[in-house]
Amino acid sequence: MNKISLIVGLGNPGSQYAQTRHNAGFWFVERLAEQYNIHLKNEAKYFGITGRGQIHGQDVRLLLPTTFMNKSGQSVVPFSKFYQIPPESILIAHDELDMNPGVIRLKSGGGHGGHNGLRDIVPHIGANFHRLRIGIGHPGSKDRVSGHVLGKAPSSEQNLMDDAIHHALSKVDLLINGNISQAMNQINAYKP
Repeated sequence: MNKISLIVGLGNPGSQYAQTRHNAGFWFVERLAEQYNIHLKNEAKYFGITGRGQIHGQDVRLLLPTTFMNKSGQSVVPFSKFYQIPPESILIAHDELDMNPGVIRLKSGGGHGGHNGLRDIVPHIGANFHRLRIGIGHPGSKDRVSGHVLGKAPSSEQNLMDDAIHHALSKVDLLINGNISQAMNQINAYKP
């Protein structure tokens, strides 16, 4: 039973990307920091914005890489190695094209599934981390994926994503305390 001690949100840095679908992982971690009064600060040596605090009695670190999405490993790898956090104790929140807005899934292990952020992390730490997959929907054609993930969702879709994230935040105590399968059941059962 591994307790989660590092929660990473994937996204792109800069205000021009803040509201884009690709930043769904950032949204989750930013709201988590807000909910538990964890101060986030820039830490250049880890190419990231980091925070540390107590969540349900556990010491937890938060990380938002300030590299671009496809270079996320440059931040996650040295940070997790320095603090000696094994992959089994890491949760990475990220956007998921293959799920509709409002769908959210917790998954342990697996490949990168074509996600550029995960693709840059898996070769260095392995695949045994946990993923919080936040559905952003697929534009229908491969040619439109880049514009879709780097675009802002209409408010109807944004509300669905926000509600799904809110639901996952309400189950963080289970994750933090290592009740991964219970957290998985409750998060994955969510219906928008």
